[in-house]
Amino acid sequence: MPTGSFEAVSPLQGEPHPADQHVGRQIALVRIQSDISQATLARSIGISTQQLQKYENARNRVSASMLYEISRALKVPVSRFFQGLPGHGAASAETAPLPADERIHFMASAEGRRLIAGLVQLRPRLRARISDLIAELGE
Repeated sequence: MPTGSFEAVSPLQGEPHPADQHVGRQIALVRIQSDISQATLARSIGISTQQLQKYENARNRVSASMLYEISRALKVPVSRFFQGLPGHGAASAETAPLPADERIHFMASAEGRRLIAGLVQLRPRLRARISDLIAELGE
């Protein structure tokens, strides 16, 4: 029988809670939309880039005070990070949030960052040819 304490348990033991994953993705999404690098944001809120990556990937939970600092640095309300979270606010079927842009989520992922870093190191002409090849493969 419970002793009165409350413990947040994720659906799968060891997995980040879906709300933490959502907030982390939203931090990355807003940061990328604001054209701010992880290093710049991390520096502005007084944490390491690695810590910010852990927040964005939901490996670490973001405290309320840190979420407040992130929102101030990105110039958005704290509630922005909860938009689209099921059960948040008074969203009805008519005002359902727009689906997240998969391209931005990919760019924020480790795989996306590695790909972009590799492409940036190429000569412009080769980079353009690879870009054309990728576009062809996607069709």
